[in-house]
Amino acid sequence: MNNTHRHTLRCHDRLLELDTPVVMGILNATPDSFYDGGLYQSEEAVVQRAGEMLRQGATILDIGGASTRPGAKEVPEQEEMKRVVPLITAILKQYPQALLSVDTWRTRVAKAAVDAGASLVNDISAGRLDSDMYKTVAGLDVPYVLMHMQGTPGTMQKHPEYDDVVTEVLDFFIQETTKLHALGIKDIVLDPGFGFGKTVAHNYLLLNNMHVFSQVLGMPVLAGISRKSMICRVLNVAPSDALNGTTALNMLALQQGAKILRVHDVREAIETIRLWQMSEKVKRRS
Repeated sequence: MNNTHRHTLRCHDRLLELDTPVVMGILNATPDSFYDGGLYQSEEAVVQRAGEMLRQGATILDIGGASTRPGAKEVPEQEEMKRVVPLITAILKQYPQALLSVDTWRTRVAKAAVDAGASLVNDISAGRLDSDMYKTVAGLDVPYVLMHMQGTPGTMQKHPEYDDVVTEVLDFFIQETTKLHALGIKDIVLDPGFGFGKTVAHNYLLLNNMHVFSQVLGMPVLAGISRKSMICRVLNVAPSDALNGTTALNMLALQQGAKILRVHDVREAIETIRLWQMSEKVKRRS
């Protein structure tokens, strides 16, 4: 899927070019995330994992301190802050050139994370769970990942319904990016929110039409498919056995114009991008 738009993100004093798709490595400092919960509880373990992901080719590391899996219990703000901010400081001390994203819906956590050195804000709620988020991101002057979610993490998978999921998600993006632009936020990444208030069928409809969002709005699109239920339910596997399915769907996402792959498994995603690049290169020559 060809995309004529040239996408860049201004991350503090660095310009991240997305002419070639990049990988965002997921680094959850949580005990209850659906796949890697509890794996990286100590600061040492997180920094070690961060280094591994960077060496494998991750361009961005997405640091989360509160699980947003379906039915997840809400983590107190101070606990999320305590999990996230020291880790950002520790990672940047060891890897000062790393680009870090904070995965949070809370304004205060986002601000503290950016003050500690994070370069992007990744908000699953599109400002609906904290009404000050848009204004705060505008003041922080960092890129913002705008994700679509129907409901809340506690309710989102209880019979999600749409008349036309692609059109409704597109309308949502149009409405919300207009608000963000009005506040002066220029660098916006669109995330269709796979698994966030969608059935398996909704997820595949969105995957097959991801190009619509970037073509209509001229903004980069993030694909967050890694080891999710849209793979596990089709293949009847656990998240621990969903790497092959993740790789297959990441290739489809690239063909649909995805510019960022958000994944648990960086090396495999980098290889997927390289194979996609070769396919595109040969296609252009023929």
